[in-house]
Amino acid sequence: MNFPVFDLHCDTALKLLGDNFWACGDLGQNELHIDLKRAGELPGYAQCFACFTSPEFPANGVKPEELFERQMVSVLREVETHSNKISLCYSADDIIGNYEAGKMSAILTIEGPAGFGYDPALLEDLYKIGFRITTLGWNERNVLTGSHKTGGGLTEQGREYVKEAQRLGMLVDVSHISDEGFWDIMEITNGPVIASHSNSREIFNVSRNITDDMFRAICRTGGVTGINLYADFLGENPTLDTVCDHILHFIEVDGSADHIALGGDLDGCDKLPAGFMGVQDYQKLADALILRGLDCETVHNIFWKNAIGVMKLCCM
Repeated sequence: MNFPVFDLHCDTALKLLGDNFWACGDLGQNELHIDLKRAGELPGYAQCFACFTSPEFPANGVKPEELFERQMVSVLREVETHSNKISLCYSADDIIGNYEAGKMSAILTIEGPAGFGYDPALLEDLYKIGFRITTLGWNERNVLTGSHKTGGGLTEQGREYVKEAQRLGMLVDVSHISDEGFWDIMEITNGPVIASHSNSREIFNVSRNITDDMFRAICRTGGVTGINLYADFLGENPTLDTVCDHILHFIEVDGSADHIALGGDLDGCDKLPAGFMGVQDYQKLADALILRGLDCETVHNIFWKNAIGVMKLCCM
């Protein structure tokens, strides 16, 4: 059985810019992990396109502000070019409408606010453009928070950033954040919190994954955790069965699959689990989960319904 796919995180926007961070590739068909030709073979598809920036990321002299704008424009341009197949979405209702019309959906997200100076005052303008998810950083320590690599909790500006994002209806994303920053967010949140592309630290102990207690806290907010397909966050020599291990562990922790989604990190990693080459292979993961004992309704929820649900809670 085939399932629609709602993926909470990819880095295709950056990859479309090419090695010189300027030329715009073709989202319609390419050699990346994601293109519309392969995604169009799925029975439904919604993709969050991250616009990524960090002062620690070398971009051939391109400043974070310019890199952010180039990624945003590349996604908007490609969506317009392929408007018969995909459109920009602002809400869960938009995504559902596209699905019912046989059309794919694009959602803009922020991975690292360096591209607009970490300024919470600019979030409203970005929300109006269409951004619906934001992290507080990447792997660097910044004026908002520490990262999973550096440690260190939220600053006062970081708290202001979280409150403003949630006021607008933008989902706060804790992937890449420090443990201290995570718990600081949980103390002040008044809405669902997500980890758009993170796995279980219990299954594979790396700092980019989340602990069981963190997962439980995300569940309590009504949020979701998107399963990351980057091999370095899955385990040694991972396969699709390894991905299943992370999902099944989270199900055991929560007692349900209601807070698990997909966040593949496609085009943001160079190593994927054996047997997974790109967006077209999500159905292989679905088959693997069914072989491990999940029923079709549960797989459908993980692949589609749970992400739609958190969008309904936050993004109007």
